[in-house]
Amino acid sequence: MAEVRERRRGGGGAARRAERTAVKIEVAKFIERNIPNLEVLNEEALEIIEANAEIVLEEIGVNFVDNPAALERWKAAGADIDGERVRLPKGLARKLCATAPSSYVQHARNPERSVTVGGRNLVLAPVYGPPFVRDAAGGRRYATMDDFNKFVKLGYMSKWLHHSGGTVCEPTDVAVNKRHLDMLHAHMTLSDKPFMGSVTEPERAADSVEMCEILFGKDFVQENTVMTSLININSPLTFDSTMMGALEVYAANNQAAIISPFIVGGAMAPVSVAGTLTQVLAEVLAGVAYSQLIRPGAPVVAGAFVTSIDMNSGAPTFGTPEAAHITYGMGQIARRLGLPYRSAGSFCGSKLPDAQAAYETANSLNVGLLAGVNFMLHSCGWLEGGLVSSFEKFVMDADQLGILHRLAAGVDMSENGQAMDALREVGPGGHYLGCAHTQANFKDAFWRTELLDYKPFETWAEEGERDTVALASARVEKLLNDYQMPPMDPTIRQALDAYVAEKKASVPDAFT
Repeated sequence: MAEVRERRRGGGGAARRAERTAVKIEVAKFIERNIPNLEVLNEEALEIIEANAEIVLEEIGVNFVDNPAALERWKAAGADIDGERVRLPKGLARKLCATAPSSYVQHARNPERSVTVGGRNLVLAPVYGPPFVRDAAGGRRYATMDDFNKFVKLGYMSKWLHHSGGTVCEPTDVAVNKRHLDMLHAHMTLSDKPFMGSVTEPERAADSVEMCEILFGKDFVQENTVMTSLININSPLTFDSTMMGALEVYAANNQAAIISPFIVGGAMAPVSVAGTLTQVLAEVLAGVAYSQLIRPGAPVVAGAFVTSIDMNSGAPTFGTPEAAHITYGMGQIARRLGLPYRSAGSFCGSKLPDAQAAYETANSLNVGLLAGVNFMLHSCGWLEGGLVSSFEKFVMDADQLGILHRLAAGVDMSENGQAMDALREVGPGGHYLGCAHTQANFKDAFWRTELLDYKPFETWAEEGERDTVALASARVEKLLNDYQMPPMDPTIRQALDAYVAEKKASVPDAFT
């Protein structure tokens, strides 16, 4: 019997060890804030900015370039058209914006990964758009489709990311007119989190909708939102036909668009915070209003990509107090408009994932949380002013996103949170390490990093004196080695494969 008991204990121990070492793919739910938003503008300031934005729209106007159909829509809605200049009578944009929803659900192919954009929520999505990538082994280089696939896998394996994103890097080894097909295919097959569609041509936006109809079903796509895509405004006050064409496709098909001015203070907007907020609001009002001309009720997000300019070099700067003020202020304005809000991210101007990158990124991430941002694009992986997607910084930032989750949860004031039983048990002069309350709560009491090193100096030295970048390189390798593709209906996979192959074969490659 003793021998049997020993075998049972051994078997149980082996099972527990196997459980501890098994790959676990954990995904945290999108953030639901239980803390107040930080507000930097009083009522008088908000009213001044709103009034000034109406003056901009009415007296200065906005340009809709190379888009006669848009001009006709605006004219029918009551705007004054002068060439490509559109001037909106006071109150027109706000009236049109009133049909935009205050929140919406973006459905993922795995329903457990669906997110709600708006309200008190924060959805975190990775870096978007860089043509270059960087890692410790290969340095800085042009991005490839293999790099893109690795980033999608990292995003899928990262617990604190809620969204797979869009162009996490620009795969330059695939033809410009075809790479959107490969990128969407990667998001749809390598991850089951929500994703973004293509906006680089209206036809590519239409391809995105058609691929979603294969993945989700045509009726489902028309009745639900399955993409949230980025529509940049050419600040100042210019709406180009490429981005507006993509917006038209998405709005008509009930897919969400982020209407986002691209602000570099001192270059594309005034140097002052109030002046920039006025321009941003005018651009957002015009863009959101136009989406509602296409389809009243189409889901949209009020965006604000904000940076300032270094007056010595002309380079963009990040993590600055001025950008923070604009991000906070625009959050207040978006809430007054009743629109979801996109801003902030892991912004930095550093060429390496170093101390500068960490300082600037931390400033921007925390500002985004406190500003009430609902959709945070670029939340991990951004480097060198957005020119580079960094593998090491991706996992460094993704680790820190866990802090945003814990901060947003607020202070636990339940009976357990008050910990009166622990205070009574320990009393004066004792310690809490062994008390019942600590034993019951120690696993979840504190946020835990999966990257940073808190070992004693001697242990750290014995393990090679690795800095954060070295630790991040090891984590990238581990996550990619542990990656397991989420299951997919084989019929849907075959249909997606066939669609991409047929589309790519139908036109010659174009690299410009």
